[in-house]
Amino acid sequence: MVGTGLQVCPLRTILLSLDGRKGGQASSEDLVPLGYGEREKDRVRVMLVIGLTGNFGTGKTTVSQILAELGAVIIDADKLGHDLLQPDTETYGEILAAFGKSILKPNREIDRNKLGKLVFADATALTRLNQIMHPRIYELAKQRIEQCRNQGAKVVILEAALLIEAGWTPLVDRGWVTVAPKATIVRRLKSERGLKEEQVLARLRTQMPSEEKAKQADVVIDTDCSLDELRTRVTELWHNLT
Repeated sequence: MVGTGLQVCPLRTILLSLDGRKGGQASSEDLVPLGYGEREKDRVRVMLVIGLTGNFGTGKTTVSQILAELGAVIIDADKLGHDLLQPDTETYGEILAAFGKSILKPNREIDRNKLGKLVFADATALTRLNQIMHPRIYELAKQRIEQCRNQGAKVVILEAALLIEAGWTPLVDRGWVTVAPKATIVRRLKSERGLKEEQVLARLRTQMPSEEKAKQADVVIDTDCSLDELRTRVTELWHNLT
């Protein structure tokens, strides 16, 4: 799906220009989605949906926040999953049936840290969790995207760490991937979340390697730079869209 117009920019940020797609500068107003997921290729969409993905600790939430400041509507798949886990919902009941009440807090909410430790240490448990959660998050994200379309949004960002692995790419028109060196990821998560190196590496092993995600992306953003430098790069990408 990688087309023409590859530009290697400073700070090891790789920008795949949208210009090569149509022989001129593409915008959310006149873009016909091509090549990313199962698209309705005969219909021009006036709203552009970008799937923003990247492995644990690669800075996708920071990029998402910058895009929100620039005017994008953000749909956070992680927050959708959190909503689905609220007590007394159907999903909540399935999770308890699968993993037991030991994952509950005293207030009966699911302790996501406990659940995370359980599934990231057991591939079978992780597969079962994904079987419960992924189809539901997909449908909820689809509903939110259509709500945004009906409300006249121009650019929507679906932020999802497992966008590719979970098979959610049919929901989006373009794929953006954040990357960072493993040493940077470990340093960030030890500092920001208090995780041990082995905990970080265990989570990374459950995700598709960044190199593989990059091969399927329209834009790859290396976040191993200062916040100001990253903001500049993301702003450049935004102006190419709008």
